[in-house]
Amino acid sequence: MSSIREVLTAGAHRLRAAGVADPGRDARLLLDHVLGGQSAFHDGISEQQEAAYEAALLRRENREPVSHITGERAFWRHSFRVTGDVLDPRPETETLIAAALEAPFERVLDLGTGSGCILISLLAERQGAAGVGVDICEAALKIARQNADRIGVADRATFLQSDWWEKVSGKFDLIVSNPPYIKEAVLAELAPEVRDWEPTLALTPGGDGLAAYRVLAGRVQEFLSEAGRVLVEIGHDQGADVSELFRKAGFARVETLRDLDGRDRVVRVS
Repeated sequence: MSSIREVLTAGAHRLRAAGVADPGRDARLLLDHVLGGQSAFHDGISEQQEAAYEAALLRRENREPVSHITGERAFWRHSFRVTGDVLDPRPETETLIAAALEAPFERVLDLGTGSGCILISLLAERQGAAGVGVDICEAALKIARQNADRIGVADRATFLQSDWWEKVSGKFDLIVSNPPYIKEAVLAELAPEVRDWEPTLALTPGGDGLAAYRVLAGRVQEFLSEAGRVLVEIGHDQGADVSELFRKAGFARVETLRDLDGRDRVVRVS
């Protein structure tokens, strides 16, 4: 039986050679997954567990994201199920969550919901609220429904297959979105974990990366209640362009919020 230290050291060495950014962390996460989160309580691992760890390492060496291997990703206060059908929830998106929770809301619309992490996190924080998550991809909506169920908000969350506004109806006092915004020209420069494993449809709309914001800004007032708010995630260099789209749509109060790294991350409209 190999010791935990030996296994982790060998795993980290292999991941470092494969170009993984944080090999020690990922080696530990994968071993925790294999051992059911109990690696700290094991002196060693069995042959069967070592084989499972070997399989996980091979997948990570191929630059498959850890979240795809373990099947989950931590975001805000919960763990979300993720697959290759949805965008991997990221810490910077929590900037949007924090801003949304600064004021009350009762009905929220999440456009391009993916895993449902934004909508579900908001509903979990506001027990009296209900919401709708929209996505064009039915496979993504299946994951979102599973996450709503596991986190306990399924009775207040409705998921709708729709091409943006196509099938949306009603008014909402909070409309949020983390749309595809990466410029087509820089897609090839992304890390393999993103470029090769996450759904392209959720990463880029092509062209200048602003297509989704044009769609959102063009019709959002039809679905926004009086005194309602809009919050959209943006790329770090898109604050001015996205803000201008909403100003041209008739909004007077438009501001850009920064994430914890000091980069423009969210445009807030009211």
